[in-house]
Amino acid sequence: MANVLTSSSRPYHLVIFGASGFTGQFVVEEVARTASEGPRGNLNWAVAGRSRQKLEQVLEQAASVLGKPELRTEVDIIVADVEEPDSLAAMCKQAVIVLNCVGPYRFFGEPVVKACVENGAHHLDISGEPQFLEGMQLNYHNLAAEKGVYIIGSCGFDSIPADMGVLYTKEQFKGTLTALESFLTVDAGPDGGCIHDGTWQSAIYGFADSQNLQSLRQRFNYKPLPSVGPKLKRRGTLFYSNEIQQYTVPFMGSDPSVVKRTQRFLVEENQDTPVQYGAYAGIGGIGNIIKLMFAGMMFWFLVKFTFGRNLLVKHPEFFSFGLFTKAGPTRKQMESSSFRFAFYGVGYTEGLDPTQGKPNGKICTLVQGPECGYVATPIALVQAALTILNESKALPKSGGVYTPGAAFAKTTLIKRLDKHGIQFSVI
Repeated sequence: MANVLTSSSRPYHLVIFGASGFTGQFVVEEVARTASEGPRGNLNWAVAGRSRQKLEQVLEQAASVLGKPELRTEVDIIVADVEEPDSLAAMCKQAVIVLNCVGPYRFFGEPVVKACVENGAHHLDISGEPQFLEGMQLNYHNLAAEKGVYIIGSCGFDSIPADMGVLYTKEQFKGTLTALESFLTVDAGPDGGCIHDGTWQSAIYGFADSQNLQSLRQRFNYKPLPSVGPKLKRRGTLFYSNEIQQYTVPFMGSDPSVVKRTQRFLVEENQDTPVQYGAYAGIGGIGNIIKLMFAGMMFWFLVKFTFGRNLLVKHPEFFSFGLFTKAGPTRKQMESSSFRFAFYGVGYTEGLDPTQGKPNGKICTLVQGPECGYVATPIALVQAALTILNESKALPKSGGVYTPGAAFAKTTLIKRLDKHGIQFSVI
């Protein structure tokens, strides 16, 4: 069972590593906002990163934004660097949970995971990089299990709404849910929107290294999941979705990978019926299709070469038609943006044999919330951490490397998210 108690040698419930990064600064604000939800109404926390001066500036900013001047003096600062293992070890020894906000994780993630496992700190990250997430499972699951440490990846917008959304839909369906498709739409609001280029860099290196992801997956030597109900047909590369009334493409993030890993865990641990899953994202009308085609062709060509990747990294705004920028969105843009996941599922209603005939039941659910990258992601990450601190008995019996769905299936995480603006409902 997880150790979630602070002590004189491990004084912090949470340490936010990378607190001065673009996403990290918003995680700091969310932790400060929800500190009263910690164990017994209290949360001991600290911020960590390479630069003490930048961390002081982040605390100053959070104090100003939230009207909490005490943050300037009451939150401790830990100087730690991914290139200095001793500093990571010292940080991890002081934390019950490390919230790791330092990406791209393929370059900077493993030293933090290694330090957490070796020094007894649980680790949550917001990675949307399947190769990192699955690599950590392959390399650290057994050791983390021995140490009683939880390593839970993709605890931000990638991939808590999708992974918990599948579990929610399965729970709400009266019978055996066998297949599910999700459709993501994002409303940027009147001020427009963009994404910080850290996500862009992760995508560049992920696509460039996709062959290694396939070889990594072969090393797991998995047996195919049992098939229940008709096989879910994959949609085209570009199609008009009647479900969301706009042109749609396959979702390129980590959600399909994460959901499949969760379903495998639930089959192996609980003998559950696996849910087949397809993930899609709406892109709007014809104008957006033209932009996507040009951007996609340039991206696929340039990402194959070192010089091309360097160009993509150097000029994210140009090559993404303004979707990714080095500055990231403004607070005003974040306030007016929102996301909406619609889940459409089919299955066999109660009393019917799911091995016989076609599915006869349907269900539609929604997961919706605020701006996905820097509002919803901190909410999801912090609520996942608070769930560990407050509901350790509901987590898997042993430590290890888990997806959010595998770790939090028996907890109240969905209810916690509901209270903080990421809402789950049946329609």
